[in-house]
Amino acid sequence: MPFQILVNILLAFLWIFFQDNWSFLTFLEGYIIGIFILLFTRRFFKAPFYLLFVYAAFKLVYVFVRELISSAITVIRQVLRPKINITPGIFRIDTDLKGDVEITLLSLLICLTPGSVVMEVTPDDKSLYVHAMDIPDSKNSVLKSQKIFERAIKDVTRKYV
Repeated sequence: MPFQILVNILLAFLWIFFQDNWSFLTFLEGYIIGIFILLFTRRFFKAPFYLLFVYAAFKLVYVFVRELISSAITVIRQVLRPKINITPGIFRIDTDLKGDVEITLLSLLICLTPGSVVMEVTPDDKSLYVHAMDIPDSKNSVLKSQKIFERAIKDVTRKYV
């Protein structure tokens, strides 16, 4: 994949040399033309087309930002209530992610869900213990978010690498 990016940048610079115009727009034109050239010649590369990885990474960032905004709104709503009525607690969630990077990403993303913090990861990396601010609401939102996060993490770390 890094080789494809390097070839695409090289094609963009070749485009600049052929156009004899040193501007960013000319480089951008060459980069886009390079994308199409790589798209048509992708069967000669062992790795998948690199823009699929970029798309999966942007999708993960989008999920991250969406959950961050949702988390902020939910916590603000809890804090601004006249009477705080919460039931804190700890629960366990199981995951099928493998490796330190995937588990760390999931742990960091779960910390964004409303009022939840990952306290510990089991030694076999199969489960996470999560402390939640309000068990009934937070547990459901964490479990719902976990599936979305796991799918996005797998797309970035497994599918296109």
